[in-house]
Amino acid sequence: MDFLVDSVMKVVKPNGLITAFVIVGVLTWISYSASKYLTKGRIHGSAIAIVIGLVLAYVGGEVTGGKKGIADVTFFSGIGLMGGAMLRDFCIIATAYGIKLEELKKAGLAGVLALVIGVFLSFVVGGVVAWGFGYRDAVSLTTIGGGVATFIVGPVTGAALGASSEVIALSVAAGVVKSIAVMILTPLLAKPFGLTTPAAAAVYGGLMGTTSGTAAGLAATNPKLVPYGAMTATFYTGFGCLVGPSICFVIVKAIVG
Repeated sequence: MDFLVDSVMKVVKPNGLITAFVIVGVLTWISYSASKYLTKGRIHGSAIAIVIGLVLAYVGGEVTGGKKGIADVTFFSGIGLMGGAMLRDFCIIATAYGIKLEELKKAGLAGVLALVIGVFLSFVVGGVVAWGFGYRDAVSLTTIGGGVATFIVGPVTGAALGASSEVIALSVAAGVVKSIAVMILTPLLAKPFGLTTPAAAAVYGGLMGTTSGTAAGLAATNPKLVPYGAMTATFYTGFGCLVGPSICFVIVKAIVG
């Protein structure tokens, strides 16, 4: 048995990224199968996959006592690279190539307003919830508000403002909850909300943000809408990272002192 484990590790260690792709591929297949056969498509496979990933990250952290979740387990170390910023940003950029510019222009002023309203509304909602849980300082309120925008905006805002690791972790958790909620609810609410055109998808991405949640939700609604929603959702993240530690913090600081 030890010989078998040693043999496997000799192959896995120098090929961590390839192993990560295989593992994620298998988990994705399981997730989409569960979505199709267990939920009849009501819960998108991406949402199930994220939940599985969160569970594995928790287990990995508990077992190893490390800070990288499942990537702290040697066999799964390649997932740390696969899930890093480099490949994430590559996927976001690649998605944008599916856009037809003339369709994106139809969103026009509505898309821009949706982007601004969506970002600032998220900061407000997050700040109110944080206040309800006892946080009173401007740094924590702004950081958690940023997390409600997306799980990227929260940590970026917190790092810029010097927030504690606890508050930054809460901002990430808030963003993940929002992402999963958007994944699940988008297909259910698409028809009642008129989410059927590229322009509507662009406005929706600006309001919701959370690129992963918006992309997965639109994929379950109509795959052709994904690039439009993902494009404005990506701008949403960038805009949130820009105004979070600056304008939003100044406003919160003026309110709470």
